Amino acid sequence: MSAAELYDLAVIGGGVNGAGIARDAAGRGAKVLLLEAGDLAQGTSSASTKLIHGGLRYLEHYEFGLVRESLKEREALWAIAPHIIHPMRFVLPYVHGLRPRWLLRLGLFLYDHIGGRKRLPATRTIDLRQHPAGAALKGGFTTGFEYSDGWVDDARLVVLNAMDAAAHGATIKIRSALTAAHRSEGTWELTTATGSYRAKALVNAAGPGVLKVEGLLGDAPDYAMRLVRGSHIVVPKLFSHAFSYFFQLPDGRIFFAIPYQRDFTLIGTTDRDQAENAPIAASEEEIAYLCEGASRYFAQSITPGDVVWTYSGVRPLIDDGSGKPEAATRGYRLELSDPAKGAPLLSVYGGKITTYRHLAEEAVDLLAPRLTALSGKTWTTSQPLPGGDFPVGALDVLMASLAAAYPFLGEADVDRITRAYGTHARTWLGEAQGWQALGRNFGAGLTTAEVDYLRTHEWAISAEDVLWRRTKLGLRLSKPEQAALAEYLGT
Repeated sequence: MSAAELYDLAVIGGGVNGAGIARDAAGRGAKVLLLEAGDLAQGTSSASTKLIHGGLRYLEHYEFGLVRESLKEREALWAIAPHIIHPMRFVLPYVHGLRPRWLLRLGLFLYDHIGGRKRLPATRTIDLRQHPAGAALKGGFTTGFEYSDGWVDDARLVVLNAMDAAAHGATIKIRSALTAAHRSEGTWELTTATGSYRAKALVNAAGPGVLKVEGLLGDAPDYAMRLVRGSHIVVPKLFSHAFSYFFQLPDGRIFFAIPYQRDFTLIGTTDRDQAENAPIAASEEEIAYLCEGASRYFAQSITPGDVVWTYSGVRPLIDDGSGKPEAATRGYRLELSDPAKGAPLLSVYGGKITTYRHLAEEAVDLLAPRLTALSGKTWTTSQPLPGGDFPVGALDVLMASLAAAYPFLGEADVDRITRAYGTHARTWLGEAQGWQALGRNFGAGLTTAEVDYLRTHEWAISAEDVLWRRTKLGLRLSKPEQAALAEYLGT
């Protein structure tokens, strides 16, 4: 038998589902190993539209169960991470000739009532000629609907789940691609780029790579997957109010326009089939499509020249035979191997950020009868994620407390730091009473104190990890400043 360290559970994939499963299982008493080939949230989980939402448009595809599950999760997630998740009001303009008014009202009525909404305000009909959100739109839009959903810092959600898993004893290994795996004497023998490990059970939560991992494990996949690319563009802010927009297009698709990082507007997403091994990047056609769509609504015209950043992610969707990519189900499937095969393998197919916690809970429940180490009860709805140990609705109070304790921080700094770290901000701000106490400023308030915290506590290694996943300061640092950070990190 191998001398490699034995774990109760190994999880392949450091996206939101993998990190969520690792957290849940570790909190129930299992000795957990999380293996990620790149950085945490490096793939799909940092390339979403940043929404915790039920998925209003999924009602058109009769996915009532998925919408109900997602709506129930909105407020549960807000409660455990009120620093990185906050409620947002969306404005949906009515457009004559597209979806009829009665259909929009019916969909929003269901949206308000099938998910157990408690804290979030209900839908209301608005006059866009009087509403703050109407001022940024072209003339001619009169009626609209205002409804509730949530916003999330998606990459930080993954990192915080990994941090909490580690706090419960899990081992997190990044840059540890799985290279070989097989069952041996009732356990899984795993070989990675960083070492060898053993585990009594294995979870394949590799996202878009789930089928590749299945092949490596020697198990035939239970589902065919459809890889769908979603691309987003970021432009200088198009409006100053706090509302987001839900827009319809004549081809039947929808897209969002969302306030982003104080000074920008995030617009997306597209749905395009993604060829395996093809580059994951927004095409010129996708960028033009989003610009043209936004220009149909906003008084200010948007062109590809206005785009300051694009990002794309690949959604691993179950291939349900849908003709259009946007019609493919956003639901998930969990498949547990037959006991006759030996050590358990649980494969995760599909999913979306909003349902990650419930998916993780369901996954660990499935494993529990075959993994005696999972002795605890379900717990992830009641325990906050790191930095989220303050009441829902008290973010402003926390910001005021931070501003008072660190008066040298500007309003934008306090806003950014509180929304990223919550109560953990004081861990690296310490006793500082001036910028100089935090060390070198790489730009936009990013100091060595923060960077060292991200390296020590959040597994950041490269400038890309810091600038585009742990923070979004890549939007603000110049190329020389980014190079200086890379040099400091030794990457």
